[in-house]
Amino acid sequence: MNRRELAIFRKYLERRGLKLTSERQALFDEVFSKHEHVEADELLVRLRTKHKKISRATIYRTLELLVEAGVVGKLRIGEAGYRYERLHAGDHHDHLICDQCGRVIEFFEPRIEALQDEVAVRHGFVLLSHNHQMRGICKRCRPRSKGSGSFGAEAAGPVPVPISSRPRG
Repeated sequence: MNRRELAIFRKYLERRGLKLTSERQALFDEVFSKHEHVEADELLVRLRTKHKKISRATIYRTLELLVEAGVVGKLRIGEAGYRYERLHAGDHHDHLICDQCGRVIEFFEPRIEALQDEVAVRHGFVLLSHNHQMRGICKRCRPRSKGSGSFGAEAAGPVPVPISSRPRG
């Protein structure tokens, strides 16, 4: 279940002189009820639908506490705001984020993790955590020419260049 994450959150609150109120517990339970990337206002609507009395301010403050405690991740989605996701202690993944529809694709790539470790060592840096997000346009939103599977002339904006092919500097 989510006992470990709840224990981490409780200890974090105790260190800050705060209590696990019924509102904080309700939000924790809602965030950990399923794995998704959800906006704060969506959580507010869900909790109110379940007849939980909780304010928008409490939602936002509690989400920040959950993020600071390390049990919830915070993703910037475009200019619109943030989405939140539950994190399980010891698990790690990164994100591909579509700038058109906001779709979030989770991935884990050992080569990226190894490269990050190498970079940290090379610079004498002790890596404690990281948040890796790659932004672009998902295959659902990307215009395609008929049958070719590649960007057509009607595609808006520049033709994407793979990151590995971009000039450095």
